[in-house]
Amino acid sequence: MATDDRPLRIALLTYRGKPHVGGQGIYVRHLAKALVDLGHHVEVFSGQPHPEVDERVVLHPLDSLDIYNEHFPMRMPGVWELKSLADVVEVGAFSLGTFPEPLAFSVRAYQALKDRRDDFDIIHDNQSLGYGVLALEKVARIPVIATIHHPITVDRKLEMAHASSLYKRLTLSRWYGFTRMQTEVARRLKRVITVSANSFEDIARDHKVPRDRMHIVPVGVDPQLFTPLPEVDRRPGHLITTASADVAMKGLSYLLEALAKLRVERPELHLTVIGRKKEGGRSAETIDRLGLTDHVEFVTGVTDRRIVELYNEAQLAVVPSLYEGFSLPAIEAMSCGTPVVATTGGALPEVVGPDGETALLVEPGDSEALAAKIAWALDRPDLRETVGAAGRTRVESQWSWHNTARRTVEQYRARLAEDR
Repeated sequence: MATDDRPLRIALLTYRGKPHVGGQGIYVRHLAKALVDLGHHVEVFSGQPHPEVDERVVLHPLDSLDIYNEHFPMRMPGVWELKSLADVVEVGAFSLGTFPEPLAFSVRAYQALKDRRDDFDIIHDNQSLGYGVLALEKVARIPVIATIHHPITVDRKLEMAHASSLYKRLTLSRWYGFTRMQTEVARRLKRVITVSANSFEDIARDHKVPRDRMHIVPVGVDPQLFTPLPEVDRRPGHLITTASADVAMKGLSYLLEALAKLRVERPELHLTVIGRKKEGGRSAETIDRLGLTDHVEFVTGVTDRRIVELYNEAQLAVVPSLYEGFSLPAIEAMSCGTPVVATTGGALPEVVGPDGETALLVEPGDSEALAAKIAWALDRPDLRETVGAAGRTRVESQWSWHNTARRTVEQYRARLAEDR
């Protein structure tokens, strides 16, 4: 057992870890590096896509059967591909219509770690919340702590509310069946980290986690990487947003509708979306329907440096989400000095700060209001400069990965003390 001052040996789990879009991969990448910077030993166990990790961090691939791959989603694996209990679990859950990766990954994690009790002081689960993670604590007797960025039950409610038919609602109900498992696992863990006061309340309500077991540790940003670039000019009429998944919660359809309204009088407007376009998906259909094909660009697989350049090229960054448990893209844009137009969905006001001071806020799910706020900001260069600078100052004063790692280690040590 680790003492209160010696370096810790940490197994960090994530069932998915997209390197540049999607909060899970970014969280794991930067938290692992910051933990190593503090002198701790970190090994990451990840399903694909794998996060990019520091050279000092050991990465263990725990690959799924990749049923939801980008080239052939919803494929049924062949029987010859089933080589482990986790493979059988994954296909079985998929056959029942639910998203199988959190459960199957947790089984793989249990199989990989159950005999490594002496190698790690603690296991940190990044929101898989599968039964296998619970077994690591209850059966293998390895202390576990989990981060819940926000409860996926919120995604479920929003997707159900936006479903176009009864059949679609029934399909979504089955697909989100794994949230019942996540509620059960979260409720039984001794200690849970979350990233905002808003997520704290949502987890207490939806996952029924006792409040005295939850602790807030906000995520961070690297202000030396995400920084204003004086040599990069802002492009007139250029907007930027991030959409890691084509789901209702991200609110991209409302931004696209706002863009279509604005282009009637502002034909120069152009939107860059950091994320992959899903052919045949909701956003692609909206772009085609609104005639925006030549005015919306999707960017994926680029370097951090290029993402920073894109933020610096934009006059406004837009976060149109119906709900966010925190929002890394918001603070990355703010760190670059790019003024942010955001909704008041979930934790966004808590993150970006007061309207008109460090960000510009609108109600979620209102494309008219979003269009009006964007137009108002585009017409006021002095306001954009003031809000952008204030947003940068807010990020520098409140968030860094060093502080996230330091406070996370405090939670590790508190969790370990509970078993003494």
